[in-house]
Amino acid sequence: MPEGHSIHRLARQFTSVFSGQRLEVSSPQGRFSAGAAQLNGHILTSATAHGKQLFLGFDNDLLLRIHLGLYGAFDFGGDSSFLGASSIGAPRKVGEREIASDDDGAAYAGPPAPRGAVRVRLVAEHGWADLRGPTACEVITEAERAAVVARLGPDPLQPDADAAEFAARLRRRASPVGLLLMNQEVLAGVGNVYRAEVLFRQALSPWRLGRDIREGEAKALWVDIVSVMNDGVAQGRIITTLPEHRDNAAEPVPREEAHYVYQRTSLPCRRCGSAIAGTEMGARKLYWCPKCQAR
Repeated sequence: MPEGHSIHRLARQFTSVFSGQRLEVSSPQGRFSAGAAQLNGHILTSATAHGKQLFLGFDNDLLLRIHLGLYGAFDFGGDSSFLGASSIGAPRKVGEREIASDDDGAAYAGPPAPRGAVRVRLVAEHGWADLRGPTACEVITEAERAAVVARLGPDPLQPDADAAEFAARLRRRASPVGLLLMNQEVLAGVGNVYRAEVLFRQALSPWRLGRDIREGEAKALWVDIVSVMNDGVAQGRIITTLPEHRDNAAEPVPREEAHYVYQRTSLPCRRCGSAIAGTEMGARKLYWCPKCQAR
């Protein structure tokens, strides 16, 4: 499932290539035809994210709410003025980084025929975006958007997000911190990769209960999450390792050097040399170092 940094990058991309433009909105697949009709011909006025939720606002006071889920992804295309990644989402398809734009030099002649089950197609003068496979895709009001956000925890990528609110939500619960970081009511936007990596970076056991995390530890965890997720927005991929902990100093950072524990089961820990362990927690794969994260 795309983590919060990818959704914020999507919001930035929509702002860059579609903001202020009147869009043709359709549903080639047919499952979103009624919703597309409500937005068709209207101007995109905003594109924002909270956690894993994307909100596209239009000039008729309606919003398109999208949650990509495990399989959702956007494809983008257009002329030379329409810049950005050609695909964002669906990490099972594109790995932990987005597919770069592939400009073959051909003159832009409008969007191609839809490929596969395109839930929503948005078309402007200079480019287009196709959405496939989202978990959620619906037209909502501003009040409904506010209600969705109110159910979520603080988003580390929001400039006004509150570290104290995160610490309070985390520390009032008796569940393991490895579960709580994936609970969107505690923290919005963190997924499996960031969960494993920040717990390692902070030397916290995934099984330590939220109520046993000291306030200072919770706030340090928040600061680290904010840092690595902002790096993810800037870089378009998740890189959590420090240069001194990589075996290969190449740039860009090779994928096998990007993480401390994620998908490194049985490999030596980059800090202590112990074997990285793996199991399941909350129906998702969990990775950790039993020695570095003993507390």
